[in-house]
Amino acid sequence: MTLRRLLLLFLLFAAFVLYAAYVVLRPYQGFSEADVFLDIRRGSDALEMASSLEAAGVLASRWSFLLLRALPARPTLKAGEYRFDRPMSPLDVHRKIADGDVFFHSFTVPEGYNLFEIAEGVGRTGLITAQEFLLAARQGGRLADLAPGVPTLEGFLFPDTYRLTRQTTAEELVGQMLRRFRDVWVELGGAGNTLQIVTLASLVEEETPRASERHLVASVFANRLRIGMPLQCDPTVIYALRLAGRYRGELARAELAVSSPYNTYAHPGLPPGPIASPGRASLAAALAPASSDFLYFVADHKGGHVFSASLGRHSEAVARYRRANSRPPKKQPSKKQNARRR
Repeated sequence: MTLRRLLLLFLLFAAFVLYAAYVVLRPYQGFSEADVFLDIRRGSDALEMASSLEAAGVLASRWSFLLLRALPARPTLKAGEYRFDRPMSPLDVHRKIADGDVFFHSFTVPEGYNLFEIAEGVGRTGLITAQEFLLAARQGGRLADLAPGVPTLEGFLFPDTYRLTRQTTAEELVGQMLRRFRDVWVELGGAGNTLQIVTLASLVEEETPRASERHLVASVFANRLRIGMPLQCDPTVIYALRLAGRYRGELARAELAVSSPYNTYAHPGLPPGPIASPGRASLAAALAPASSDFLYFVADHKGGHVFSASLGRHSEAVARYRRANSRPPKKQPSKKQNARRR
C-alpha cells in the first residue's frame, strides 16, 4: 500500500473520529416542553431506549446513542423514569442513564397520619394504589423482632419524606418507612415494650400539635395508666369508627360508647395498638414522660393546653375555655384541637 493511500485512510479515519466526537458531544434539545419525562422499562434494550429518546426529542438521532453502545466499555443502562429539562449531548444522556440518575417523586407522610390517610396520599401520587399500599402495610410479620403478633404496621411507618420512582413497589415503600422507624428508634435509645410505647406515642401525637407539650401529655396518660383511670382519648374512638367504616368527620357524644377495644372511654389501659404514626418528639415523650401529677388537660385557645392535677382545677379550666368560646365546646373533627373535659 502506497504512502498516499495510507495517508488517505488516516485522514478518513481522523475525519470519522472527529465527526463521531461532534455527534456524541453536541448538545441537543428537540422538545418544546419545559421538561420531558421518559420511562425506561426494565428489560429494554439499547435500540428501544435510543428510539424512545429520539422520539421524545432528547436525541437528534438514535445512532449517536447506539454509537456509544458500540464502544468497548459499555456500562449497564438502568431502568427508571428520567427527566430531561435542558439540551444534552448523547454522551451526557448515556451517562445519565448508566448512572441511574432517575427522577424521584417526593412523598411526605405528616406526623399523626394513620394507615388510611397514608394510603390515600400514596394513591394520589399515581405510582402506587391505596389498595396496594394497605396490603403491604398489613404485613405485621415484618415487625416480629420489635412487636411480635401485630396484625398491621400501624404506628411503625415513620412520618418523613420519601423518594419514589415509577418502579417503586408498595412493599419497597413500606420497607423504607420501617427502616426509618428503626433508625429513629435506635437513635432515641428505644427500649422496653415497643408496642406499648409506640401506642402511647401515637396517642400523644394525636392530642397536641406542640412538641414542647408532648412530654406533659405523655405524663397525663402515664399517670392515668398507673392508677387505673381510663385514658378517655377521643382520637382512639375516632380510630375505632374508622376501622368500622363509620367515621363521618365529626365525633358525636353518642359515639363515645362505640363497641371497640380501641375505645379508651369503655376500656381501661392502652388500646391494642397504635392509632397513627408518631413523630420523633412523640416517641421521645412516650419513652420518657415528664414527671408530673397532672391527670387532665384542656385546650387553651392558643394552640396548647392547660394541665391540671385535680378535677376541680380542670373544671375551672374547662369553664374558662367555654366562656372564651362563648358556647359549649364541640367535638372537633380535626386532630389535636379537641377540648378535653376529662
